[in-house]
Order: sequence, then structure tokens, then C-alpha cells
Amino acid sequence: MAEPRTRRLIGAVAAAAVLALLGWGLYKAFQPPRDPVQGQVEAQETNVSSKVPGRVGRVHVQLGQTVRRGDLLFELDSPEVRAKVAQAEAARDAARAASEKALAGARPQEIVAARANWERAEAGARLARLTHQRIAAMYAEGVVARQKRDDAETQARSAGELATAARAQYEMARQGARPEDKLAAQAQLRQVDGVVAETGAALGETRITAPAAGEVTRVAIQAGELAPQGFPVMTLVDLSDVWAVVAVREDQFKPYAKDSLHQGTIPALQVKAQFRVATVSALPAFATWRAARPGGTDLRTFEVRLRPTAPVPGLRPGMTVVFDR
Repeated sequence: MAEPRTRRLIGAVAAAAVLALLGWGLYKAFQPPRDPVQGQVEAQETNVSSKVPGRVGRVHVQLGQTVRRGDLLFELDSPEVRAKVAQAEAARDAARAASEKALAGARPQEIVAARANWERAEAGARLARLTHQRIAAMYAEGVVARQKRDDAETQARSAGELATAARAQYEMARQGARPEDKLAAQAQLRQVDGVVAETGAALGETRITAPAAGEVTRVAIQAGELAPQGFPVMTLVDLSDVWAVVAVREDQFKPYAKDSLHQGTIPALQVKAQFRVATVSALPAFATWRAARPGGTDLRTFEVRLRPTAPVPGLRPGMTVVFDR
């Protein structure tokens, strides 16, 4: 009697196990699939442009070439900039000469000539005064007419004023330019020096060097074409500064907290790599709001950037990275 009962018990247990497995299988079958999170590799890009317009004279790099910071990328041919530099240098030379003239004052020959004029005027004034004294004495004795005395007095006064003016001219030549004139000349020179520096900087902008190290991934203009001001002629990509970008919905965001680690598969390289969450930011609401279920709360989507914890050889922008949930 015990043996049939044992068999029935074993059969019941086996049937229960089969039913449990079937129930678990049905439960898993009706669960929504857990799709992996797929992202794309991006890298730091630098657009290289010129601050001045001009025609591209020569391109010194090619697509795919790796450059270092400061390497010459391309040159512009700008006759207008060279002409402005020549004008500014000529204006600087003129301003410098005017400033030096103001600081140096009159030449020694000019001072000697001014002193000679003053002394000659002084001699004439003394002679005019002596003549006036003699005629005045003769007028007092009634020898000459009053008109002659008045003429002699006028000539004496005029000769004295001429002597005063000649002395002032001599003092001006000896002392040189006024302090205000010297300051004005020096200020004019500084102003023109600034113009020369500005045009020199513009001329330097016709030789464009790499602002950062990277790989040349885009050349928009070739030699002979016109490059407008600020137009991105080249694009450099820094392959040492790469990251993966994934979009994660709000209800699936918890595992992607900042500084969390994730294992990612790179199909293009057929390798796995470890990534760390570097930044998290919400994507624009108009494109990412989504209802979790009918009547449920709307969910936003976040952009998560993950950087590899170690360099991954061959990792390039545009490659896909798959993260398991």
C-alpha cells in the first residue's frame, strides 16, 4: 500500500513542478522585452576659422592627418590686409617723427637765427629811441616841427614792440614745444602704434594654426577659394577625448546615476569596455515627454554621457555602444 501512495505523491510533485514551470514561462512571455540601451560615440570637435576674410592660398594638411597644437593648417592671401599694414606703418613713422621733433625742440641753427633777429631788433629799437630823444630836444628849441617829433616817437615805439616780439620768438625757439604739444605728439604716436598692432594681428590671422591637437576630419575649402570671416574651414577631432551618449527614459534612469559604472559592447571593434557616467542632462521636453501608461504620469528622457574608464584603441566618433540594462 505504501508504494502506490509514494508513486502518487511523486507524480503530484512532478505535476506541480511542471505547472510551476509553465506558469513562470507564461509570466515571462507576457513581460515586455528589456531592450538594451544603445548609444553613439562622440568626441571633442574644434572648428577652425579665420578672423579675417581672404582667398585660401595654400592648405598644409589633408583629411585624416593628425596635427599638434600650433601646426600650420592653411594660409590666406589678403592684399587688403597687407595694404592696411603698409598704411599703418607709414602713419607710425610720421607720428614718431612729429613726436621726436616736439621733444627735441628747435634746431641749434634756428635758435641762433632767432637770437640774431632779436639782437637786430634791439639795436633798431635803441637807435629809434635815441633819434626820438634828439628830435624831441630840437622840437623843444623850436628847430623842428611837431609832426617830425611825433613821427620819431611812433617809430621808437614800433621798434620797441618789434624787439619784444623778436625776443619772444627767441625764447620760444630756445624752450622748444609746449608741454601740451609734446603730450599730444606722444599720444598720437601711441594711437598709431595701436593701429599698427591691430593690422599686424590681422596679418597674423592669415596664417591659421591648430588651436588644439587632433585629427583633421573635415576640409570645407580648398586652395583658391574665398574664405569668409568666421567660416569653419576645417574641423579637428580630439580622439583622446571621447564619450558615449545614450538617451534614457525617466523610469529606467536609476541605474545610470552619476559616476555609476556600466559594461558596454562596441560592435565595430567587437570588444567590451567599461564606461563611467560623467554627466546627466534632461533633453528638451517637447521631444521627450512620453506617457508611461494610459492615464499615467508623463516621463522625460535624459541624455547620459559615459566616458570609458580606460583608453579603447580604435574607438572613433559615430561608433555604436550597446549597454545591457
